[in-house]
Amino acid sequence: QESWWPYLFGAIIVPSLIQVVILPFLPESPRYLLLEKHNTSKAEKAFQTFLGKDDVSHEVEEVLAESRVQRNTKLVSVLQLLRTSAVRWQVITVVVTMGCYQLCGLNAIWYYTNSIFSEAGINHETIPYVTLSTGAVETLAAVFSGLVIERLGRRPLLIGGFGLMVVFFTVLTVSLTLQKTVHWLPYLSIFCILAIIASFCIGPGGIPFVLTGEFFQQSQRPAAFMIAGTVNWLSNFAVGLLFPFIQGGLQTYCFLVFAAICFTGATYLFFVLPETKNKTFHEISQAFAKRNKVSLEMQEMNHYPEERKSSAEQESNFTSSVNNGESKKGIV
Repeated sequence: QESWWPYLFGAIIVPSLIQVVILPFLPESPRYLLLEKHNTSKAEKAFQTFLGKDDVSHEVEEVLAESRVQRNTKLVSVLQLLRTSAVRWQVITVVVTMGCYQLCGLNAIWYYTNSIFSEAGINHETIPYVTLSTGAVETLAAVFSGLVIERLGRRPLLIGGFGLMVVFFTVLTVSLTLQKTVHWLPYLSIFCILAIIASFCIGPGGIPFVLTGEFFQQSQRPAAFMIAGTVNWLSNFAVGLLFPFIQGGLQTYCFLVFAAICFTGATYLFFVLPETKNKTFHEISQAFAKRNKVSLEMQEMNHYPEERKSSAEQESNFTSSVNNGESKKGIV
């Protein structure tokens, strides 16, 4: 009821209090502890807590190596990132996943759920309760994704989520088209809507943001997230603006547009996206090296220019000193 809305807003206090109580017991970010506080022991404990394993020396060394590089590396701008051939396909993949994240049609479901349910023949008094069920399904699917993402990996959840959305969008189209001929088809429409929401939340709902952080080194991440965020919100705006016209023009076939987008996204990811589970930034870069038409050596030089330069200078100085006869006696 409308008179209960103040209580609805007041309910926000509950999760806020839970967070206030729980957050002090959670470890700090390992990167923050290692790079800002220079506390290796706490950083190792934080890594152990988050990753669930005892040996985290590899992760610590990776952060320290990146830190050594970042000392002499400036933040990359958006234009510089777009011009960097070594991460070209990473950028394209982020744009595709973020575009599909919004253009897959889930926001159309959220924006127009009531009208969809109404046209499906659902009683107006029942619609608010059905809408509540969509929120419950979203929550459960998101929890499920969080529990299995490190077991199943990003790739199968992302591709599988888009693939299932294609199936349920297609069934929803058939159901909405034939709903006046069979009395139980409106309930199939409700099931399809819930299934679409669940399919989105198990993978496409969160993994694009994870990939954006995993594809790029620290100096490139701000620019990468700017690109991802821009594509995300422009796509969101496009769906909210264009869907009423799509719905008016295509009627019950409007969701086939989103099915086509999901299919395109799933196909692209199937052929391009490598699995990033339990892989370092350097390993992920190597997986993209061939597609970026950059040799592994050049890829490493792009990522670790200062270390490479330092090593090259040391080798050059050593060779020069040998040629000048300064170290000949020592060598002999």
